[in-house]
Amino acid sequence: MRNVLLIIFTFVLSIPMAYAMGEKDEYKLVWKEDFKGRSIDNDKWSKITRGKSDWNKYMSSHESLYEIKKGKLILHGVVNNGIEPNDTARFLTGGVFTKGKFTMRHGKVEVRAKLEAAQGAWPAIWMLPEKGKWPNAGEIDILERLNHDDFVYQTVHTYYTHILKEKKNPPHTAKAKINPDGYNVYGVEILPDKIVFSVNGKVTHTYPKIDTDKEGQFPFGTPYYILIDMQIEGAWVGKANIEELPVKMMIDWVKVYERKN
Repeated sequence: MRNVLLIIFTFVLSIPMAYAMGEKDEYKLVWKEDFKGRSIDNDKWSKITRGKSDWNKYMSSHESLYEIKKGKLILHGVVNNGIEPNDTARFLTGGVFTKGKFTMRHGKVEVRAKLEAAQGAWPAIWMLPEKGKWPNAGEIDILERLNHDDFVYQTVHTYYTHILKEKKNPPHTAKAKINPDGYNVYGVEILPDKIVFSVNGKVTHTYPKIDTDKEGQFPFGTPYYILIDMQIEGAWVGKANIEELPVKMMIDWVKVYERKN
């Protein structure tokens, strides 16, 4: 009887492990960036150009904002104290994206990153559709960190959440605890029926596709590209304390997986 119980107990314990291994085996690595070169790989990345939105109004291509060092991409956010004499922007920030160079539909993205804190700092890693109007075509925010927070926001934006204001059915955003002073692995899994966020391999938030007669609840599944940017100030993050600047974000690697089937 003791041997029978031992066999049953061993089998039960093996189920979660087998399931976890099976989940891992469903994916294959299809794209990777580990920043081993001396400069940004222009076949993979482009510098984000300036725009009129809060998130890109200080973007600049100035070389001092971009650094590859010891296998890390470092994006800087600084006060424009004569760095760009002909640029009237108060701050300058660096950011890169894969727009027009790499996209994914369904699969998993993981990014290992370290985010410096400062009042007014707003680093983000996120995804946008290659085609389509915002917010109808969707947006996936793998992480946004504000100021000195010891957590990040992980969010989806759609016509359903932004225009129709359906932000709680289902919840479109969540806070996830991080190691605020070190590297963390931030992830998102885009599936036909849900978006699954994670930090350091632990699921932190799930946004499911639901049955609804309201427009635009789940537009995901079209080609999306990756954005990584060091932002400063904005209506959400608030004003910057220039005494806490410059600030930077360090990216160790980016990995993209697709399902084998």
